[in-house]
Amino acid sequence: MMRWRRWRAARPAANGSARPDDVDFECWGEALSQKASGRAALTADGLGVIACHACGTVWRDACEGECCARCGAGLRRRKTKSIQRTWAFLIAACILYIPANLMPVMVTSTLFDEQRDTIMSGIVYFWASGEWELAVIVFIASFLVPLFKLGAMMLMVLATQNRSAWRVLQRARLYRIVEFIGRWSMLDVFVVSLLAGLVQMKGFATITAGPGVAAFASVVVLTMLASISYDPRLAWDHSQTDMEAEDINS
Repeated sequence: MMRWRRWRAARPAANGSARPDDVDFECWGEALSQKASGRAALTADGLGVIACHACGTVWRDACEGECCARCGAGLRRRKTKSIQRTWAFLIAACILYIPANLMPVMVTSTLFDEQRDTIMSGIVYFWASGEWELAVIVFIASFLVPLFKLGAMMLMVLATQNRSAWRVLQRARLYRIVEFIGRWSMLDVFVVSLLAGLVQMKGFATITAGPGVAAFASVVVLTMLASISYDPRLAWDHSQTDMEAEDINS
C-alpha cells in the first residue's frame, strides 16, 4: 500500500504560527525572508517533502531513490553528483574554448585563393569595413557570452563547494541569467551553416565550415550541460545550515 501523501497546504493558525504540516504556499515568500528576524527559513528539504523532477508532483513521507507514484520516475532531493559533473563539463569547455577562438570557423575558397577566418578575424573585418554594429554583436555573442558563462558557472560552483552563504539570492539570479542566454550562444554556428548551404558555386566560390565551428559548438553544448548539471538548491542548503547555526548560537 502506498504510504506517500501528496503535499497539501493548509491555512496558518489564527495566532500566526505555522507547523511543518500546516504551511500556506502564500506565506512561503515570507518564510524565506525570516533570516532578518533571526529564524531559519522553511525549506522543502527541512519539511520532509520531495518533488518529482519529471512530473513535478510533490510528495511527503517519500524516500529518496523510490519511484514516483504518478509517473514512475526516481525521486531525488538533489541532483546526483552535481558538483563533480558540473566541474567535468566546465573543464572540458575551458579546454575547447582556446581552439574555438584560434582555429578557423569558416573557409572560403575562390578561383584565386583560399581564406580562413577565425571568430576574431571576422570581428576585425566587420569593424574595419565600417560594420561596427555587426562586429559588436559577433563579439558579444561569440566571445563575451561563452566567457561570461564559464566565469559565472565557476563562481557559483566554487561558492557552493566551499559552502559559502555569500550573496545567495544574487547567485540564484545569476544562474537564471546563464540559463537564459544559453540559447543565444550559437550565432557563429548558425551563420556558418547558413553560408555553407547557400554559397556552393562550383568553380567560382565555396564556403565550408572550419574545425573551429566544432570546437565552438562543443563549448556551447558543454556550458549548457554544466548549467543543467548544477543544482542551485545546494547553495540554499548551505545558507539554511548557517541560519540554523546562528539560531542555536543565539
